[in-house]
This record gives sequence, structure tokens and C-alpha cells, in this order.
Amino acid sequence: MADFSRPGSLYGAVDLGARKQALDAQTRREGTGPQAASSASVVDVTEETFTTDVIDRSMTVPVVLDLWSPRAPGSAQLSPVLEKVAGSMGGRVVLAKVNVDASPQIAQALRVQAVPTVLAIFQGQAVTGFQQVLPEQEVRRWLDELMGAVEQFYEANPDARPPAAGQEEQQEGPQEPPADPDLDAAEQAIERGDLDAAAAAYERLLARAPGDEDAKMGLAGVSLIKRTADADPADVQRRLQDPADIDAQLLAADLEMLSGSVDEAFDRIIAVVKRTSGDDRDKARRHLLSLFEALPAEDPSLARARRALSSALF
Repeated sequence: MADFSRPGSLYGAVDLGARKQALDAQTRREGTGPQAASSASVVDVTEETFTTDVIDRSMTVPVVLDLWSPRAPGSAQLSPVLEKVAGSMGGRVVLAKVNVDASPQIAQALRVQAVPTVLAIFQGQAVTGFQQVLPEQEVRRWLDELMGAVEQFYEANPDARPPAAGQEEQQEGPQEPPADPDLDAAEQAIERGDLDAAAAAYERLLARAPGDEDAKMGLAGVSLIKRTADADPADVQRRLQDPADIDAQLLAADLEMLSGSVDEAFDRIIAVVKRTSGDDRDKARRHLLSLFEALPAEDPSLARARRALSSALF
């Protein structure tokens, strides 16, 4: 399972907060229209240039590594999609292409088992990726979530942000209004590890503004962390062998949510709803609704899960 001890970390699955930023980024991109898309930097990388073009460059901009082969039909399908999607990012990413036949040592070093393989490199580390041919929509979603996580990294480490990136953000639109003081208090409490204080701050904000999405997501996220604070993943896996252990299924779903496996978490609880009745069914349904609160309302996973839940109930 993912390392849950590093909230906001890029060294694992993209976290829940990044999903909201990814959706915001998609909205901005679609709103600007096709003229806003510009050609991203695309480089052909060899073993001699890998350090300069990938590792060094990733210290200031995410590098999407396309490991391909002329012998792989999937590469011929995926590479043009990557170029199109990266090109729409306005130069905020670098697409680095590696012919694994010509540069086998790179593939060996990255433990590539098959091609095509796509890896995102940031701050010198491979942080996420996939190993299959995906449609354009899924590639865009993956890249938007990556950019959301990168932004979270810079928010947590402002000194690491390149000056140019900050200037580009200011040019994107008018300056956002200052954050609500209770929202600031909640975020500061989370940084101190004081989850109770964070929950109290979110609740104060919701008392004043019941529809505040950031506060709803924050409170749901804090509750999620508190529920899993003492969970032993190995013990949860053992308990899952008992189909009657509903609590184990719900805890496993919580851990999947924290690791970024949102659809898997939703599917797990919906399966419980389908096969149970009475109090157990209602408990699973209410737990699922609480997890819904951890995502932005426009997240596509929510619409899918709501339809599946409705089908399971009726």
C-alpha cells in the first residue's frame, strides 16, 4: 500500500487534494480554447543525455518520460496522444522520448517491463506513471492530476518553486481573494499534526458557510486520516478474508482513498451494499456518502459511483 505518512507527497499515488486542482486546471484549459495550446518541449533522450534532459530538468519542471519502441504497436498509438496532450499544457511539462531499443540501459535502470511505459519525473524521482495504451481523455486526466500534485508540492515548499513558474501563475488571471481565516487555521493545524484543531476550524467555517466545498473536503479528509491513523494494512488484509467483517471492508476503502485509488474504494463499498441488508447495508451506504464529501463535486468518479450506488440500492 502507499505511504500514508507523507500527506501531499508525490512519492506515491496522487492524493485527493490534487484531484480538485486537476479539475480546476482542466476547466482553465478548456476555457481558453484551442489557441491557448502551444507546443510543449519535446526531446529525444539517449543514455548520454538522460541526466541533463530528464533528471536535471525535472528539478524545475515535470518531465513526462515516454519509453517506446518501434517494435511495439502500442507505442505507435500512445506517442502521438502524449505529444498532443503535452502540447496543450503550454510548456508546463517536458515530454522526453526514449527509444528503449537504442537506449536499453535506461529501460533497465527504470525496471521497465514492457512498452509503452510512461513515467512522470519530478525533483529527480519517478513519481507516477502507467504501462498501457490509454485514450486521450485518460491521459489528460492523469497529467492534470500530476500537475495538481506538483502545485501542492510547491505550496508546501515555496522556496523550491522556480521564479518563472510563479510569474506564469500571476499572468493566468486576477489574484485570488485571501483565504478564509478558519481555512488557514485548519491548514496550519494539519501541518502541526493537530487533526482535532483542524476539524474544529473546518466546522467553524461550515457553520458560517455550509456550502463551502473546501471546508467540506477538508473535514472529510481529516476524518479519513483520523479513522486510519492506527490501521495496520497487514491486519486489514488478513481481516478481508472474512466476508462478514464489514468494518474491514470500510477500513480498506479508507486506505484506498488515501492512496489515491478512489474508484477502487467506491467499488469496494458498493459491492458491500449489494450483498448486505439491514443495518450493515445502511452502515456501508452512509460510509460511502462520507467518502463522497472528500472529493470535489465535479469529480467524474463521483458521478460514476452515485449511479452505481443507485443501481445497488434499487
